Amino acid sequence: MVRSAVDFAVIATDVQGIVTDWNPGAEHVLHWTRAEMLGHTADRIFLPEDRAVDRMGTEMRCALRDGRASDERWHMRQDGSRFWASGELMPLRAEDGTHIGYVKILRDFTAQREAADQQRLESEFMRGVLASSGDCIKVLDLDGRLVYMSEGGQSVMEVDDFAAVRGCPWPDFWEDEGNLSAVAAIAAARAGRAGHFQNFANTLKGRRRFWDVQVTPILGRDGLPERLLAVSRDITSTKEAERRLALSQERLDLALGASDMVGIWDWDLASNLLYADARFARFYGVDPERGESGAPIEEYLRAVHPDDLARIRDEFRALFGNGGDYASDYRVVQPDGAVRWVSARGRLVRDAEGRPLRFPGASVEITARKRAETTVREANELLETRIAEALALRATAEDALRQSQKMEAVGQLTGGLAHDFNNLLASISGSFDLLRRRLAQGRHADLDRYIDIGRGATERAAALTHRLLAFSRRQTLDPKPTSANRLVQGMEELIRRTVGPEIRTTLALEDGLWSTLVDPHQLENALLNLCINARDAMPFGGHLLVKTCNRTLTDAVATESGMVAGDYVALDVTDSGSGMSPEVVQRVFEPFFTTKPLGMGTGLGLSMVYGFAKQSGGEVRIASEPGLGTSVCIYLPRHAMDETPQAARLPLATPRGAQGETVLVVDDESAVRMLILDALQDQGYTVLAAADGDGAMSILRSDVRVDLLVTDVGLPGGMNGRQIADAARVDRPGLPVLFVTGYAEGAMSGEMPSGMHLLAKPFSMDLLSARVRELIPL
Repeated sequence: MVRSAVDFAVIATDVQGIVTDWNPGAEHVLHWTRAEMLGHTADRIFLPEDRAVDRMGTEMRCALRDGRASDERWHMRQDGSRFWASGELMPLRAEDGTHIGYVKILRDFTAQREAADQQRLESEFMRGVLASSGDCIKVLDLDGRLVYMSEGGQSVMEVDDFAAVRGCPWPDFWEDEGNLSAVAAIAAARAGRAGHFQNFANTLKGRRRFWDVQVTPILGRDGLPERLLAVSRDITSTKEAERRLALSQERLDLALGASDMVGIWDWDLASNLLYADARFARFYGVDPERGESGAPIEEYLRAVHPDDLARIRDEFRALFGNGGDYASDYRVVQPDGAVRWVSARGRLVRDAEGRPLRFPGASVEITARKRAETTVREANELLETRIAEALALRATAEDALRQSQKMEAVGQLTGGLAHDFNNLLASISGSFDLLRRRLAQGRHADLDRYIDIGRGATERAAALTHRLLAFSRRQTLDPKPTSANRLVQGMEELIRRTVGPEIRTTLALEDGLWSTLVDPHQLENALLNLCINARDAMPFGGHLLVKTCNRTLTDAVATESGMVAGDYVALDVTDSGSGMSPEVVQRVFEPFFTTKPLGMGTGLGLSMVYGFAKQSGGEVRIASEPGLGTSVCIYLPRHAMDETPQAARLPLATPRGAQGETVLVVDDESAVRMLILDALQDQGYTVLAAADGDGAMSILRSDVRVDLLVTDVGLPGGMNGRQIADAARVDRPGLPVLFVTGYAEGAMSGEMPSGMHLLAKPFSMDLLSARVRELIPL
């Protein structure tokens, strides 16, 4: 019988657990054949973890002690797969009772185990679902008594121990109308229908909540209700929201009635009907009942002002195409003919496919605001007109003030000029008168005295005009790349002699000083002027510091100091003299303004320095404090080229012209032209003369020899001296040119080409002859 059982695995072993018999059921369940197992230990059928703890030995010992050993556990087949089996191990004995081995009987319960596990998981899942639900889920018997309550239900009902309420009549949890509704719902469910109601009920801890309840039957095998399912949902927050919404609507209706609100609307775009409240409908002349039930949009648009209607339709089309928010102000004509302004705001709502669905919004009357805006606009226009008139009157007054100040400045300038030039002309005129009288009387002694007086007055007049031109930035400059260090060193002895031994003079010259493009002779004059001013500010001695340095002004520093950002060469003259007050510092650059005693200054020194610096592209800054001294700094732009070597000063005795050397003199002033001609002829030169550009060009285009062109800059006839020189070099390349001018009026701006030089009027004939000799190649 044991051999024929295939549903049971029957295994016989000796006392050591060695298999002695293995039935077909064992082959069927465990997949080892009888031949594969005979002579091997039976613990093969146990999992590795059980073999590790000698599970087979434990069962054998238990079987000997108790007569049998039962267990349910996972076992292992020949292919290594697992199965759940229930088995018993019993000892085998001989007829005399001697223990001769064991027999183990196993049955495969894997399918039953997996079904039980699945049922357990499903039960746990359902318990989890019920526990996580916020609803109170209950099972009632047909009498309405509590049989079951979900964990989630116990939580929302605040039930700490369900056993305390199991079996209680469920309607007793409700009061008054709620109790009646619960009884009616149970009756409906017992009849096979669904019962439904909403009412208040307290939790077990006394909190009042509002519930939505559904009661349905649970049918038995016969199709009749055998139990009832009651599901209660806490909708307290929903009812509270509804209450608040109703209260808000009530307050909104009251607010709309007391405000400028026209009303709210909802335009159903599919039906083209606009639903609106009574206020909105009346505002547009539409029956309020039609407004609530929906009226075609055209009934409302008929009330829009004709001048605004086309714009409104365009705005609608744009909204339907682009979507988004809507905002527009327009006029509405009332039934009584009055025109009132409204401000409409709304938003387009689309369906799931993106098609325009609804257009809700609200409107506010803004007639009063529009009237106020009109009043304000008219007032602003009137104010702007009055301001414009006031500004025009102010501009007229400012123009008159500027003209007055200009005339005052011109009067001061011309007064100073007249005073100084009258003194100089008196010296020149008196010298000529005395020369004529002595020559007429035959008295030739002391004639040089009057010549020197006239000559000195002429030089002072020239210096005065140079200073005026420098102040006005109109002087003719001859800029060259210049080293300020070398220039200061070359003037050191002159400066020391000028300021005198009572003043200690110090030079502080920065190594590696940049070059600057400037007229070196005018820079010398400016430096000497500053040193003379410093000397006059220290009548009892003191300290004079002449300093040079490289300065780079950043944008921030340049803006703060009113200069252009960049690299500068700074030439600073500082004294320890009496200093000046802020009021005096503000006026030091004005022409003819001076703090020196009468007869000790013209008031043009600092004006000349200021004009020269500005004309050279630089700036002048002054700092002074009474009792502490004054510092004047000239800032000149950095120049990339090195210093141009300066020609040595020419001696007064100048070599004469060589045979045939020819000079062309061009000057529109006949007296000046005659003097230059006579002076050069005396030196042995052949001199040609012209009064204007045409005359000069006719000579230059001829075959006549011309070794040097001496020309004024300002000439009549359309060509200035610079233009003549440029035209001459077309036919006569490299022709030396000497410009003689008192005022070039911009014709000589910039750096002159090689071979062109400048001599400022007035000049001595000896200096002219020396420059001519220098420029004509030997």
